[in-house]
Amino acid sequence: MALFHLSVTQTKRSAGQSAIASAAYRAGERLYSEYYGEYSDYTRKGGVICSDILLPSHAPPEYADRQTLWNAVEKAERGKKAQLAYSFDIALQNEFSMQENIYLARQFLLDNFVSRGMVADFAVHQSDKADGGISNPHFHVMCPIRPIDLDGSWGNKQRREYVLDEHGERALDEAGNYVFNAVPTTDWGKPETLEAWRHAWAELCNAKFAEKGLDCWIDHRSYERQGIEQIPTVHEGPSVRAMEAKGIHIDKGDLNRWLRKTNALLREAKEKIAALIGWLKDVKAELAKPQPPTLNDLLALHCANRNKGAYSNKAKNANLQRYAEAFSFLQSKNLYTVDDLESTLHAMQNKIDTLKRSASTNQARIKEVDELLRMVDYYKSGKSATDKLKSIRFEKSRQKYKAEHDNELRTFYMAERKLKPYFKDGKLPITAWRREREQLEQEYRDIQTELAPLHADAKKLWAIHYNIYEVQHEQERQNTTTRQKKQEIEH
Repeated sequence: MALFHLSVTQTKRSAGQSAIASAAYRAGERLYSEYYGEYSDYTRKGGVICSDILLPSHAPPEYADRQTLWNAVEKAERGKKAQLAYSFDIALQNEFSMQENIYLARQFLLDNFVSRGMVADFAVHQSDKADGGISNPHFHVMCPIRPIDLDGSWGNKQRREYVLDEHGERALDEAGNYVFNAVPTTDWGKPETLEAWRHAWAELCNAKFAEKGLDCWIDHRSYERQGIEQIPTVHEGPSVRAMEAKGIHIDKGDLNRWLRKTNALLREAKEKIAALIGWLKDVKAELAKPQPPTLNDLLALHCANRNKGAYSNKAKNANLQRYAEAFSFLQSKNLYTVDDLESTLHAMQNKIDTLKRSASTNQARIKEVDELLRMVDYYKSGKSATDKLKSIRFEKSRQKYKAEHDNELRTFYMAERKLKPYFKDGKLPITAWRREREQLEQEYRDIQTELAPLHADAKKLWAIHYNIYEVQHEQERQNTTTRQKKQEIEH
């Protein structure tokens, strides 16, 4: 069934989008973004038939490399909310062969985009639906919004067009600045240009239909513009409208109001039906995808592999018991897929790390408080000796007393120095420190109480994760061996 679809959006940073990531996804490639310092890898994405970059004659030839092109675009756009590229999504026709579709797509881009000085990075996709459904061939096009000047450098998106006053001079605003309008340097973003592109694509496809002798065609206009599925209203005339304006309801006016309401209901019903059909297609496509094995499947396979090498029924029973316990444990945690397991392990490990950091901070503070309380004991035990020393007037007696109480005096002075910042009105917050220490001890015990079951669960999950890894690793090894044997047979 011939169909028309040509839509355009913008790839922009304000929406959290990356030109490199978008280009990598459409082309099914692995590209490195110099702006974000990361790779976007879509090499495992299926359905990409071909991709190419079409350059105008004045563009630097190195822009034929996708990574070079889009890194240059990202570098040229400095704003955090920069608009990076136009992104087109265009439907191909099932009535044409893939070679014919690719030729039409290339011809359309050369005639309508490259001829205007635009760079066109396009990729043709073919995602066949399962169970004999209709395939959905289409192609994506990305074009930098910023134009390339004739010297190969990036040009300006906009230019200033100054507003003139009645004397033909540049007008000034209240602050004394020239008034101007920001005018696009290209017509690529104009609605008229998009309309022309849509018309050109429809004409190109219709010419191909005629060449192949096919009784079908497509129209770029909306159904509303074509007058399809729309009940026409009756002509009212000026007299009827005048009476309606005065609040006098006329049969023709009532009929038109009913027709407009009916048309609205028809549009709404059509939209709901289309949405339902789209949902059903998405569900069908999702169900058609190969489902990954569940954790239960992988654990059962692991148990079966271990039983192959078991030498006694006792060992086999032990393997079955471990499998049953692991399965029951996973069910209690609502874990059914490998993704569930990995995300839970990741979240659990993050929580354990957070609790450990809290415990470490808690213990460090306990040590600080213990040290302060130890200094308090030194201070109290040496206070009387210090007071006594101050009361001795004769130097000889002072020296003798200092020698006899040397340890008490030294520890007192050390404690006095360390406690000096904490004195307030000649008093120390000893009671507060002791209460804080009790609270810290209780918090530490609570953390350990919370950590214990987490450690136990994490240990079980990591053991299950390792068993599943063994099964997946063995499956991958077998698949590799099978592919190698197949290649040997074919050659």
